[in-house]
Amino acid sequence: MRLYHTGFLEIKEPDIYHGRKNADFGQGFYLTDDMEFSKRWAKERKGFSTICNTYELDTNGLLIKELKRDEEWFSYIYQNRNHRPDQWKEYDVIMGPIANDTIYDVMGIITSGFLSEEEALRLLKIGPMYGQITIKSEKALSKLQFLSSEVLTTECIANYREMVAKEEGAYQKLFAEEMEQMEQ
Repeated sequence: MRLYHTGFLEIKEPDIYHGRKNADFGQGFYLTDDMEFSKRWAKERKGFSTICNTYELDTNGLLIKELKRDEEWFSYIYQNRNHRPDQWKEYDVIMGPIANDTIYDVMGIITSGFLSEEEALRLLKIGPMYGQITIKSEKALSKLQFLSSEVLTTECIANYREMVAKEEGAYQKLFAEEMEQMEQ
């Protein structure tokens, strides 16, 4: 499986313990199988290059949990973002959609009591669906091979940021329409 990770470093030896513990699928090394998506979220930082790393994952012998955009997925993300113990720590790899709440903190709105879990899931299901693959175990990490890296130009990043801005505008419109329907 060909995978991508974009950031500010060439990462030849990924670390599954470095990232946030309260990310969608808990602590691990996050990748995507969509190179365009990986580049779409690239950012620039003064004094750093923006790099898209490419890997190959041999999935033979790995215990993989695949999630769909449903209640099971929502529950897992909600638990991880609220620092609860990882219910699927026996899995080597967890794959599934990214929660589309980068503009509106849907998970945070739930804890305020403004939305029910059903309403939050409804909001998280709108908009585009992009996948993430999280390496959760040393076993899976040992089967992830670094292939190459590519430095993204300022122009390339600007073009992708423009695409993201258009996508976010469309998402905001869908979000507002869905909120209006829920209020009726």
